Amino acid sequence: MNRLSPYITGLLLGALPGWLHAEEAREGCVEVSVGGYKAPDYQCLSKQMGNDPQAAKAAQANQQALQEPVNQRPPNQVGLSTPAATGVRMGNTFGTSVKPQRP
Repeated sequence: MNRLSPYITGLLLGALPGWLHAEEAREGCVEVSVGGYKAPDYQCLSKQMGNDPQAAKAAQANQQALQEPVNQRPPNQVGLSTPAATGVRMGNTFGTSVKPQRP
C-alpha cells in the first residue's frame, strides 16, 4: 500500500492541470457532435457577439442610412443596373445588339 501511494499522488497531481483546463473551457461555448455532425451553441455565440461596444453606434448609423429616401439613393444601392455595369455585361455588343457578350 505504501508503494502505491506515491504513484497515486503523482497521477492525481498530473491530472490537476487538465482538470483546471477543463474548468476554463466551460466558460466558452460548447460544440456538440452527434452522429458526426457538429452543432454549435448558437445562443452562447449570440451572447458573445452581442457584447460589442460599437454595436450601438453601428445600429444608429444603419438607422440613419435607412432614413434616406429611396429616390435619392444611388441606383446600385436600390438594385438597379448602372450604365457602367451594363456596359461591362454587354461587352463589345453594347449599343449594337440585344444579346450580351457575357451572360
